[in-house]
Amino acid sequence: MPHTPGEEPTTTSGIPIKSVYASSDAPPEQPAPGTFPFTRGIYPGMYRNRLWTMRQYAGYSSAAETNARFKLLLKGGVTGLSVAFDLPTQIGYDSDDPLADGEVGRVGVAIDTLDDMENLFEGIPLDQVSTSMTINATASLLLLLYELAAERQGVASTALRGTVQNDVLKEYIARGTYIFPPRASMRLITDTFAYCADRIPNWNTISISGYHIREAGSTADQELAFTLANGIAYVESALKAGLKIEQFAPRLSFFFNSQMDFFEEVAKFRAARKLWATIIRERFGCDDPAAQTLRFHTQTAGSALTAQQPLNNVVRVTLQALAGVLGGTQSLHTNGYDEALALPTAEAATLALRTQQIIGLETGIPATADPLGGSYYVERLTSEIERRARELIDEVDALGGAVAAIEAGFMQERIEDSAYIEQQAVQSGRKKVVGVNFQRSDQDASPPLHRIDPKGQARQIAALQRVRTTRDAAAFEHALTAVRAAARSEANMLPPMRAALVARASIGEICSVLRQEWGEFGT
Repeated sequence: MPHTPGEEPTTTSGIPIKSVYASSDAPPEQPAPGTFPFTRGIYPGMYRNRLWTMRQYAGYSSAAETNARFKLLLKGGVTGLSVAFDLPTQIGYDSDDPLADGEVGRVGVAIDTLDDMENLFEGIPLDQVSTSMTINATASLLLLLYELAAERQGVASTALRGTVQNDVLKEYIARGTYIFPPRASMRLITDTFAYCADRIPNWNTISISGYHIREAGSTADQELAFTLANGIAYVESALKAGLKIEQFAPRLSFFFNSQMDFFEEVAKFRAARKLWATIIRERFGCDDPAAQTLRFHTQTAGSALTAQQPLNNVVRVTLQALAGVLGGTQSLHTNGYDEALALPTAEAATLALRTQQIIGLETGIPATADPLGGSYYVERLTSEIERRARELIDEVDALGGAVAAIEAGFMQERIEDSAYIEQQAVQSGRKKVVGVNFQRSDQDASPPLHRIDPKGQARQIAALQRVRTTRDAAAFEHALTAVRAAARSEANMLPPMRAALVARASIGEICSVLRQEWGEFGT
């Protein structure tokens, strides 16, 4: 963290920074990229053979409008789509629910039924793109809708590639878009693991997410530790459900934040790979390299964007993206410079994509794997972050694991403390943020902003009502009865939910049944 004269500087995690590092500060040389414990990268050549997947997160208003943005991004060169869903979709309420009023299509696309999902990907061949969906409590339903939309295109589920976030534990920790109590939510997650192993084998069934933990105010070592602790909980839950680790662990993926402390972020990504590979081998006794390999997506830090002097965000996003690449990410989203003010305009989204393309195609960085490997400073940071993260994981284990730690409020309290310290540093001026508490301007110019169509909610509700009046009522009722029966048993929930979606049940209607059977968290 930036410091005042006379104070010893530290990273954002509080790691003291020496003025000079030497070979005595670094651990022994790490094994080559592509070999255990994968500190230097998961592939021998990393980006020499294939660049990271360049994603741009998009979703707003209607499926048709988001579809148009997807096609613009694909034309501009993205190699993977990333879907943002609106708040009602995320927490299982239909667009015509009174609780959804004013939120439909605001922070993402509204998806109520299979019709919406088909419209979202109309004209986009789902066997030719990789799609990431940022959805958690209702993740299994959105994945099923995606599979059904592909089926309508004539695309086999075995051809689908992508990721569903499906990480509800971090919702209890940091974000809040949960529905059901933790243990019921864990059931849906492990059911999704089993379903995809059987039907959608190339799909990443979860993106275990530190991004939102970091956005809530954690330090880098807390982000890493709590994310991997959640990962341990998911593995244990799947094993308890009778799945074999070699069956599901290769389809686990992770999602990390890239913040402004450049070298600490690079070190965090390197430490993440080493720590997860070691956990899989030592804790779970698995020697399968595919299961040990930590594959991750990176998104630049939304919390680092400033509404003041928004063009400064172009520089911030570039440096954060560069840290992700030097840290060995498998896919990357770069934020639009205007996102502290509104959803990104097409211009801002295109510039964010161009940032990735320039790093990938003009800098020469992808020519060698782990370019910062061997740096005394980076290697020392890597070891120190790994050590601190291990200690935090041990604390979580002592509480009974991630679910118990969440129920006890342990992770939440640690994050809140870190967020308070960070905010105090900014407010006092000890941490400089250009344009906010340093080199401020009274004439900050706001760029042209994306505006949500105020009539979009009415159109979405009308479309939902058309579905309700035209579907087969008997088939719909029969399908929901089957969902209720499955919820009361130990059967996999996805097949009956899939049948209900085929019968044109909405997400809200299915979630209503599950709320009645399982209850809601916090009520």
